[in-house]
Amino acid sequence: MDEKNVPIRTYQVCNVMEPSQSNWLRTDWIPRSGAQRIYVEIKFTLRDCNSLPGVTGTCKETFNLYYYESNNDREHYIRESNFLKIDTVAADESFTQVDIGDRIMKLNTEVRDVKVTTRKGFYLAFQDVGACIALVSVRVFYKTCPLTVRNLATFPDTNTGADTSSLVEVRGSCVNQSEEREEPKMYCGADGEWLVPIGGCVCNLGYEEKSGACQACKVGFNRAVSTDGACSKCPPHSHSEKEGATVCDCNQGYYRSESDPASMPCTQPPSAPQQLISEVNETSVVLEWSAPLKLGGRSDISYSVDCLLCHGPENVLFSPQQSGLRATRVCVSELQAHTRYTFTILARNGVSQGHSAGAGQSVSVTLTTNQAAPSPVTSIQAGDVTRHGVSLAWQQPDRPNGVILEYEVKYYEKDQKESSYRIMKTASRSADITGLSPLTVYLFQVRARTAAGYGEFSGPLEFSTNSDPLPLIGDAANSTLLLLSISGGVILLLISAAVFIISRRRGKYSQAKQDSEEEKHLNPGVRIYVDPFTYEDPDQAVHEFAKEIDASNIHIEKVIGIGEFGEVCSGRLRLQGKREIYVAIKSLKAAYSDKQRRDFLSEASIMGQFDHPNIIRLEGVVTRCKPVMIITEYMENGSLDTFLRKHDGQFTVIQLVGMLRGIASGMKYLSDMSYVHRDLAARNILVNSNLVCKVSDFGLSRVLQEDPENAYTTRIPIRWTSPEAIAYRKFTPSSDTWSYGVVMWEVMSYGERPYWDMSNQDVIKAIDEGYRLPPPMDCPVCLHQLMLDCWQTERTHRPSFTQILNMLDKLIRNPTTTLRRTGGDRPVSSLLEPVAGPEFVSVWSAEDCLQAIGMGMYRDTLTTAGYTSPDSLLTLTHQ
Repeated sequence: MDEKNVPIRTYQVCNVMEPSQSNWLRTDWIPRSGAQRIYVEIKFTLRDCNSLPGVTGTCKETFNLYYYESNNDREHYIRESNFLKIDTVAADESFTQVDIGDRIMKLNTEVRDVKVTTRKGFYLAFQDVGACIALVSVRVFYKTCPLTVRNLATFPDTNTGADTSSLVEVRGSCVNQSEEREEPKMYCGADGEWLVPIGGCVCNLGYEEKSGACQACKVGFNRAVSTDGACSKCPPHSHSEKEGATVCDCNQGYYRSESDPASMPCTQPPSAPQQLISEVNETSVVLEWSAPLKLGGRSDISYSVDCLLCHGPENVLFSPQQSGLRATRVCVSELQAHTRYTFTILARNGVSQGHSAGAGQSVSVTLTTNQAAPSPVTSIQAGDVTRHGVSLAWQQPDRPNGVILEYEVKYYEKDQKESSYRIMKTASRSADITGLSPLTVYLFQVRARTAAGYGEFSGPLEFSTNSDPLPLIGDAANSTLLLLSISGGVILLLISAAVFIISRRRGKYSQAKQDSEEEKHLNPGVRIYVDPFTYEDPDQAVHEFAKEIDASNIHIEKVIGIGEFGEVCSGRLRLQGKREIYVAIKSLKAAYSDKQRRDFLSEASIMGQFDHPNIIRLEGVVTRCKPVMIITEYMENGSLDTFLRKHDGQFTVIQLVGMLRGIASGMKYLSDMSYVHRDLAARNILVNSNLVCKVSDFGLSRVLQEDPENAYTTRIPIRWTSPEAIAYRKFTPSSDTWSYGVVMWEVMSYGERPYWDMSNQDVIKAIDEGYRLPPPMDCPVCLHQLMLDCWQTERTHRPSFTQILNMLDKLIRNPTTTLRRTGGDRPVSSLLEPVAGPEFVSVWSAEDCLQAIGMGMYRDTLTTAGYTSPDSLLTLTHQ
């Protein structure tokens, strides 16, 4: 009987009088059902051994619990030794005979757990070793985390883990009409409780979250932005006719521009501007108006001015502008005099474009311009210049604004400014000016007159009359001979100084070249570059010069750019027996042609031949699977020009020279291999985390090889290319030297664009006329001089990269004296700067210079005139 005096079934044993008891009770086969840990709850009663009279020491007050795993229930007999013990179970409370008589039941409840993961099911067994015990009930169960919905993600029923401390990771699935915002996850704990959820889902546009589900927006509501929590009522002048609307459609006559957010009310174009007034001032008109009466519900209103029914030229000027006006006033000038014009002011806003409602938004005015003076005269030319006169001719003003009645010529000597001028009037477009002084500079200006008055004078035309005939006898002859002698002497002085300096510099280059030849002689076996385009099979060139890499060894992490053939990514490369390294990965886009594949891999065939610390290193290629890839070392700081602009002014001169030294070292290596880069520029130099500069981008030679005509006109980098390469397509190591000089200028100016905003044609013209880039700010004289040497017009006069490298090494070894002086330390004539070296100025005196070129007899004459130093000698002119 239980505590309520109700009969219950029990298993009982009480063989306490006999020694060595081992009584077994086994359950039927219990299926595991996916459980990894089972729990056994046992309810039982146990009699106190002391309450049993005559019992020997064999009485026990415990029993043992066992289990055995099996894949089926056909094992009718199982040896006791095959069972695994779970625990020895003892009673918390026991009963005596007296207790039974008083009908007081002392029921014990014990729970034990065990991991079961290897078989489909199991048996439980109970062993009595000599106790007086009654087994009342046995309950076997396992724990699960129940089905639940969190953050719009459904998590199914999940069994707990095998260990009491284990957590089972469960990935949730988004509910209907939702999508992942962040991967939804939760962990099922050993006690059957879900832990804090991670991530979740968000309702699709047109739906909102309610009670853990996504419900469609009602009619008249919409949800257009994923960040909005709930559906919003349609903005004014818009509607939605179905549930689940993402955008509310505008009502008839209302519009929304492409840039308007969906939450913005629909609007209309503005009405026409009001109260247009005009004010004519000769050939200029000022138009003013008031804002439209209806703005259409928008603030982005603007105005444009159209000129209709115009007569004559239409190249009029609008101030501040003709369209996109925010103000309600515009000035129109450069109109024709006595001409009829019609101006239309049109009002627009963000929804005006493309809608028929835009008609009727304008207001017009018709007016006639007044009489006006002519515009300035242009294109004055001088001819038949004599000792006392000159003939002038000019073109009619662009805007005569009437009949030209006469022209007025004003002229005066340049030294007298306009304090004393003379006027000559003529009805034609030419004039013969007489009574001028010989060998005198004059300024001439011309203006035109109509019935409305004079226009403005033209810009001054400057030229000099001829000199008197040279007397050949008497004292005048001596003066003439003296003038010619001095002039010839000065010219000889300048030429001799130039030859002297150039010869000294050539001596240095010759010595450096000799050193280079000796070095090459001492290092035989220099590799020679092999053009991959000489191979009939491009794959043969790739496999000869580049190592094939298994794609499984490459882990792409992120996209860092877009190249000519596809994406450029960064990632990691792990080869067997080597440490993992960061690499750059160029990939060939899908659906490529055979030519694109060959062009893509040709750069790898070129790079694979180079092995130098200042040349970008090729790690290998992937050609046996898609996508085809080129793997190179990863340069953390990117291209040199971008890196310098980002860190403007943050490096010392010696650091910049160190970067230049690395580039020169890489180019010397390429030159020694007989490879011409053709596209050397700061944008094609890569910088790693240690500020090591490496030459890259070997694609231009391929482009010029494949399509020389088209590539030459469209791809040639004019600002970095030597004159002979531009004019004659002559690419040599000397043309690379020219490009290196431009790279030096880029580095010292921290990535400034060479020749600034000049067009390519202007650059070519300026270089042909002898112009060279000036020294950047704080650039040492010696570095700018090296740039000028790289930019010698005659390519054989340019230094080799071996010579450049030797000179940079000398600068680095002795920076305190060679890199200290900048271009602002000494005034030198810009025409003579390429040949006026610092040694000439600092070591030689004026007397030394004159003696060296055989003109010492002129020392006193020049000293009296103030020419006492080499600097002053360089300022001598022909006069």
